[in-house]
Amino acid sequence: MTFQIAYRKRFSDLNEQEILALAISSEEDDARIYRSYAEHLRGDFPASAAIFDGMAVEEDGHRQQLIDLHKVRFGDVIPLIRREHVSGFYNRRPVWLVENLGLEKIRGEAEAMEAAAQRFYETAAKRTTDADTRKLLGDLAAAEAGHTAKADALVDEHLGSDAHDQEARTAHRQFVLTWVQPGLAGLMDGSVSTLAPIFAAAFATGDTWNTFLIGLAASVGAGISMGFTEAASDDGSISGRGSPWKRGFASGIMTTIGGLGHALPYLITDFWTATTIAIIVVFIELWAIAWIQNRYMETPFFRAALQVVFGGALVLAAGILIGSG
Repeated sequence: MTFQIAYRKRFSDLNEQEILALAISSEEDDARIYRSYAEHLRGDFPASAAIFDGMAVEEDGHRQQLIDLHKVRFGDVIPLIRREHVSGFYNRRPVWLVENLGLEKIRGEAEAMEAAAQRFYETAAKRTTDADTRKLLGDLAAAEAGHTAKADALVDEHLGSDAHDQEARTAHRQFVLTWVQPGLAGLMDGSVSTLAPIFAAAFATGDTWNTFLIGLAASVGAGISMGFTEAASDDGSISGRGSPWKRGFASGIMTTIGGLGHALPYLITDFWTATTIAIIVVFIELWAIAWIQNRYMETPFFRAALQVVFGGALVLAAGILIGSG
């Protein structure tokens, strides 16, 4: 890293030709990024994809203006200079990192790109003495600043209320598929499957510390197992359920939390106090599961509560009976 930075050129040391060359390559990169966003969004968010297509065309126009000016002032040969060649110059995050963000995050990333480009043109305009170059750079700074209005116009053109509602529904569905469903499955597994071993150990030993250790081991082990199982079960390419690592993380973490909820009370040394709190936590977990099913899965609350709470109560009773036997 030190070697690379040492051979970068400071922005203040660039001459006017290099500034123009840097602006040309930056506009080209931004157009490619916008087209990548558009291609990534086209399947689920066609209206937003059209917005990024329009922004890419804008960047192409800026690039051509810069190339025309470079030909007039310096000729046809444009020096190869890019953002990564300039010390302290703003960088873009790799597209493959941003692609995994949600729609609103991608839009926010685009706004940040335009703001950074505006600052670049404003700074570059102050560095040039040629009137035509200064004018063009100033115009481009104003254009970047005005891209919010341009984006709003494109939104009005391509993203009417019906399209916006459709994209909102699509985004919600994707959120449910990628995060809520795996997380809910993990929470149910962690909350219910660990009930029997934790309460059986509690009533069999009467030892709160050993019960806690058993609960901790069961929760963490179940979380790791559920996380890897979810990630390996479906890569999301056909089902559209999203990144397997996101789903695996959601499932694994929620499984662990579900088990730890009623294991942590056994850090209390008094057995009956710990057990009473643990049972209260169990019913809070089960009602939370029913609420999530109702809120995100559109399951009638009464039916969800009956299924989850009744089933969880049976597992809890089984654990207590086995431990007391």
